[in-house]
Amino acid sequence: MIKRLFDLVVSLLLIVLLSPLLILFSIIIWAKDWHSPFYIATRVGKNKKQFKMIKFRSMIVNADESGVDSTAVNDNRITSLGNFIRKYKIDELPNIFNILKGEMSFVGPRPNVKRETDLYTKEEMKLLSVQPGITDFASIVFADEGDILKDSNDPDLDYNQLIRPWKSRLGIFYVINRTMVLDIKLICVTVIAIISKQNALKKINNILINLSAEDKLIEITKRENQLRPYPPPGSDSIVTSRL
Repeated sequence: MIKRLFDLVVSLLLIVLLSPLLILFSIIIWAKDWHSPFYIATRVGKNKKQFKMIKFRSMIVNADESGVDSTAVNDNRITSLGNFIRKYKIDELPNIFNILKGEMSFVGPRPNVKRETDLYTKEEMKLLSVQPGITDFASIVFADEGDILKDSNDPDLDYNQLIRPWKSRLGIFYVINRTMVLDIKLICVTVIAIISKQNALKKINNILINLSAEDKLIEITKRENQLRPYPPPGSDSIVTSRL
């Protein structure tokens, strides 16, 4: 109840405060190719309920037709302006309308496409027990997801082998340990991450240590070592196919 009240009040406030910025980027994106500045995507939310997530469009028109869901930083579907708005997370600003509608929260596991949630293990289904959010542990730790997938021959498979195993674990850890205090901390660290990724990772690391997270999870948040293929939570096998 407190979390929903927080989301409602803050989203209304942000819509008012950020309306000039929202209007400005809507015009700039539209003027680039005379198409809608918004990207409306179907995502899976709490209790597997699907909803339409609103973002600023950072890709060419009809980019979805490629059938590729994971995005590398050098993906040729991303526009020049799209690179800028993705770098500073401006593309996610319209998510506040989803928060206002109660489809998302400020903090929670990032919503995924159905093709990905269909692959979830029983353990990963815990991610769908709460409202998806704009930010959480994984959003900060893997903010460079596009760089990780750069030059990948199969971004979707590499995502499932390298990123999903830890992104899901961090999401599940949030679900188990979520409190309003933790939400406020994650929102603050998200702001810090825009300025300094390293400082943000240190703060995430400290939070996990204080919450007695497992050693492997604490270690991965340092992002000091190259990611290796690893099984998703609830499985002993590394994903070898997304089909």
